[in-house]
Amino acid sequence: MQTSSLFVYTVGFIAQGFFSCRMLIQWILSEKAKKVVSPDLYWVCSLVGSILLFVYGWLRNDFAIIFGQLISFYIYIWNLNIKGVWHQVHLIFRIAISILPIVAILLMLSDIPLFINNFFHNKAISLPLLIWGSIGQVIFTLRFIYQWYYSYRRGESILPLNFWIISIIGCSIIVSYGIFRLDPVLILGQSIGFFTYSRNMILYKKNNQ
Repeated sequence: MQTSSLFVYTVGFIAQGFFSCRMLIQWILSEKAKKVVSPDLYWVCSLVGSILLFVYGWLRNDFAIIFGQLISFYIYIWNLNIKGVWHQVHLIFRIAISILPIVAILLMLSDIPLFINNFFHNKAISLPLLIWGSIGQVIFTLRFIYQWYYSYRRGESILPLNFWIISIIGCSIIVSYGIFRLDPVLILGQSIGFFTYSRNMILYKKNNQ
C-alpha cells in the first residue's frame, strides 16, 4: 500500500473508531441504566467522527460518504447544544466547526467541472453503485433527522425506537455498498453497529419506552 493510501485509510479508520466508540459508550451506559440513554459522549464522538469521515470521503473522491456526513453534521451540534455541551466549547472552535461544511461545499463547487468529474465520473465507482451508496447514506442519516424531530418535540435529546430500526436498514445498505466498493473502513465500521442497534431495540422492548 502506498503511503498516500495508508494515510487515507488511517483517517477513515480513526473516523470509524469514533463512531464505534459512540456506539459502545451508548450501549454500555444503556445497559447500566437498563434503558436506552443518549449520553453526551455519544454526540461528541459523532461530531468528531463526522468531521474525519468527511475528510476521508473527500480523499477517496466518494460523494456518497460526503453527502451522508453533510446531512447529519448540524444535528450532532443541535443535540450537543440542547444537552448544554456545545456552549462549553470555546467560541472560536464553535464558529470554525459550524462553518466547516459550508467552506467544504464552496471548495467543492469552486470548480464545478472538476467536481463532477471527480465525484460522478469516478472510474472506481459506477453511477448505479454511487446511487445505491447515496441511498444508504440518506436512509442512514434520516435516523438523525427523525431523532432530531422526535427530540425537538419533547425538548430533550432522545434516541427513540425508530432511530434504531432505521439504523439497521441504512447500515445494511452501506455495508453492501462497502463490499462492492472494497472499502474496509465502511465494512468494518458499519458491521459493528448491527449488535448495538439490535441490543437497543431489545432494551426498548423490555422497558416499553
